[in-house]
Amino acid sequence: MRVLVTGAAGYLGTAVVSALTEARHDAVAMVRAERPNIADASAIRVADLRDPVALRRAVDGVDAVCHLAGLTRVRESMTDPLRYFGVNTVGTIALLDAMASAEVPRLVFASTGAIYGDVSGRAITEELPDDPPHPYASSKLAAEKAVEAHDAAAVVLRLLNVAGGRDPDPTRLIPRVLGAAARNEPLEVNGDGTTVRDYVHVADAANAFVAGLEHLPPPGVTERYVIGSGRGASVRQVVAAVEKVSGRRVALIHRPAVPEPSSLVADPAKAMDQLCWVSKYSGIEAIVDQMWHTYSG
Repeated sequence: MRVLVTGAAGYLGTAVVSALTEARHDAVAMVRAERPNIADASAIRVADLRDPVALRRAVDGVDAVCHLAGLTRVRESMTDPLRYFGVNTVGTIALLDAMASAEVPRLVFASTGAIYGDVSGRAITEELPDDPPHPYASSKLAAEKAVEAHDAAAVVLRLLNVAGGRDPDPTRLIPRVLGAAARNEPLEVNGDGTTVRDYVHVADAANAFVAGLEHLPPPGVTERYVIGSGRGASVRQVVAAVEKVSGRRVALIHRPAVPEPSSLVADPAKAMDQLCWVSKYSGIEAIVDQMWHTYSG
């Protein structure tokens, strides 16, 4: 299939382009501004989600869309919520309109496991009720509802914490711990370091898009899947993994705890069963080992 990847210049987007190409699909990269090269993309098309004319040109001649473009920072969404709804929700609706005009019937949409909110330590499955705790999650849920109302055959992937590779976001936990180890600096953490999160390797997350594309439901049907490793790692365990790989101690400075779920871990059984997807690279020590050599190299 010829597949348009929106957000193709991003951290996960570039991995999705590569995964599609490796699976012998023709990946067309959509970016917001001119970019000299995206490895493995057969073509690059420039369009913004808020520009319907450019979107219509971008979807021309493709068979399917993997939609990853959007805003993703939780704290920023709290201070600028309308921008998040404008890009994540209204922008998705504009893309759906462009797809309808171009008769593009297939979609895989990148959403977030944050939509479930605080699940009180329960494994995150598709059956849990939606309870978005911030505008970012709410804007993604609203976009999902638009996808569901559309006529396409659609797969929605609710992703947990994507990690590994050359993660460009220094505010995320694993890059922060790696940076502290590399600089021999202490690391500030909230609370006692026992909060647990599910980290899925960026390559595994990218392969979920290929799996979704190759196992789409019938036209007019939307299926949702939770994408995570199924294994949790606490802040302390992430620090211990970095110390083991780097051979350096990371001293912790404990700040007051903040209100947050104690544990968010996926149960990806539905994706494994229906999409034939597995997480091959998502053990925390494997992620940290690969990232340390990338970071320190």
